Amino acid sequence: MSDSGPVLVVTNLDDPTADLVIRELHGRGVPVVRLDSGDFPHALSIAVTIDSNGVSGTLRTPSRTADLSRVRSLYYRRPSGFVFPRLGEQDARFAVTQARYGLGGVLAALPDCLYVNHPHRIGDAEFKPSGLAAATEAGFDVPPTLVTSDPDAARTFVERYGPVLYKPLSSPLYRVDGVSCTVEVAEVAAAEIDGAVAGTAHLFQQRVDKAADARVTVIGDHVFPVRIDCDLLDWRTDYSRLRYSVAPLPPGTADALFAYLAHFGLVFGAFDFAIDREGRWWFLECNPSGQWYWLEPETGLPMLAAMADLLERKSG
Repeated sequence: MSDSGPVLVVTNLDDPTADLVIRELHGRGVPVVRLDSGDFPHALSIAVTIDSNGVSGTLRTPSRTADLSRVRSLYYRRPSGFVFPRLGEQDARFAVTQARYGLGGVLAALPDCLYVNHPHRIGDAEFKPSGLAAATEAGFDVPPTLVTSDPDAARTFVERYGPVLYKPLSSPLYRVDGVSCTVEVAEVAAAEIDGAVAGTAHLFQQRVDKAADARVTVIGDHVFPVRIDCDLLDWRTDYSRLRYSVAPLPPGTADALFAYLAHFGLVFGAFDFAIDREGRWWFLECNPSGQWYWLEPETGLPMLAAMADLLERKSG
């Protein structure tokens, strides 16, 4: 790893968190090359050789050139998808596949590069069932959860574990009359379950009788636990009603956090917990690309400095 090599930041144009990280790195004199993989190939190009000496070559944007053999770290956030609007359907599908496995494969194979996080590891960690299984192995308490396409199994689960929440297994773009919508977490009764459940996979989870929520952000070796108090079922539906405070972790939780991240090969994770009325913390999920900076002004936790340290490779 070169001490003078750049940090690659892979994200879309509208990413305020990445903007702040880049500003912090610039203030430290650390070179940064920002790119959106969705800009390939019209505003982004690569020329890479792979031989017995490893991976070498360049990546170019309209304003920057990166020597890929000297990249110190890659901050993978939320890049946009590949688009080839001038091609027909079949040609565009072929071009997207080549771009994904070409550019994507190069970005995933940089020598001696610290990934925050590696895009393949992000993909692995985004599967909720495997995340819940890893959480139990790491030692977290996990609410009883059912993944099913069987209406009878869903009904039986709700009757046994109610109250029960329905949660989407993933959240792709969903439009109603042209308007983007979010499939929200919602409580479900046994009488509401019908044959439509057989249409795809669903996740049902026992509702925690919670007193508060917690977002715990792990950045390298640093753990930033924040308690979130509100009266909402899902605190992400109205940020104006949230109150924040720094929360001490229960015994053993830090070890479990790092065990979970190690399972997936991650160095960053945004963990969500429900805290019940007896103070017990229940694991809900870990987002390997989650938002985090908005918590720093609310709590004073030095999260931006920790992320810049990690990308600069000063620690973590």
